[in-house]
Amino acid sequence: MSQKIIKRILAVSLIVSVTFAPILGNACTSFLLKGGDGGFVYGRTMEFGLPLKSQLTVIPRATPMLGVGVDSKPGTGLNWTTKYAVAGLNGLGLPVLLDGMNEKGLVGGLLNAPNTAVFQAVAPADSANSIASVQMLTYALSNFITVDEVKAGFQKILVNRSVIPAFHNQSAPVRMTLHDAAGKSIVIEYLKGELVITDNPTTVMTNDPAFRDQLNNIGNYANLTNVERDPLMINGTSYAPPSSGSGLHGLPGDYLSPSRFIRALFLSKSAPTNYTTAQQTNTAWHILGSFDIPPGAISLPATNSYGGGVGGVEITEWTVVADNKNLMYYVKMFDNTNVQAFDLKKIDVNARGVKYYDLNLPQSYIQIN
Repeated sequence: MSQKIIKRILAVSLIVSVTFAPILGNACTSFLLKGGDGGFVYGRTMEFGLPLKSQLTVIPRATPMLGVGVDSKPGTGLNWTTKYAVAGLNGLGLPVLLDGMNEKGLVGGLLNAPNTAVFQAVAPADSANSIASVQMLTYALSNFITVDEVKAGFQKILVNRSVIPAFHNQSAPVRMTLHDAAGKSIVIEYLKGELVITDNPTTVMTNDPAFRDQLNNIGNYANLTNVERDPLMINGTSYAPPSSGSGLHGLPGDYLSPSRFIRALFLSKSAPTNYTTAQQTNTAWHILGSFDIPPGAISLPATNSYGGGVGGVEITEWTVVADNKNLMYYVKMFDNTNVQAFDLKKIDVNARGVKYYDLNLPQSYIQIN
């Protein structure tokens, strides 16, 4: 690779190190659905109060990546060369992924965890074996095929506390959810400076609190079911529910992270199991509609850093559905509700350089008459 290209990558990484953390979503929700033919469909939303200008980003094999070290400079951390081609969504035109899937069907995303994420205290002598928190997903998807490989791989590296000046000199406070082609799911968090990897039987992930607390909260909703309730009998008199939906009466409907976790859990686990993986993509879109934040529902004050310090409203900037059997990655943007599809099977895995696709296309409609 030429020195010119290496310098360009270095320059981009420098931009990442000073601007990327404030653009991570604050109200993200994700889950996995199983297809009756052995495949899996991943769905997630991205919410934020500042325009991300995300692009579909394709990183081919053998692409050099510069790790950000403890001094917050690219190249002083763990540098690596990508083993697998990856496609996903970035922010502000940068080659660091917030969400994505690789050519082997490993899929996942970064979700914000500002109240719990504390990364490892890495000594300068160990900087060359560390990466910045915002690089976690890019590293995982470009190096591994299964979640078991990810588990082993992340135990061998460090995720440092490199700071980002534009984010009050703090680290990007993220956690990571991952699902492989066999349907195994994990959550990777850094809590109190320690790596915590947890198998995820629910396949669901949202934001704070810590994942173990999200799991402990499930028992509070043990009464919920997708099966309709029988009428209540009191002294021989029948009191029927006013409509269908009685089984999930009490399902939380607000936008708080614990509420979204429970809602995503019950909606995803109620999905039909006999649908093919391709059919489950449609199910995923309908479930994700429950988490779409309309403009104005969440207003951010001027002091809120998630709004870039200028205030605004938090919206669902984009929504993703990924079929990891057929290697299809679907995206719906806020300004264009048409579903755009990217076929990972058509990637030139040996291409040179990162490629970007603009997804902010004009809204279009199917004309009826």
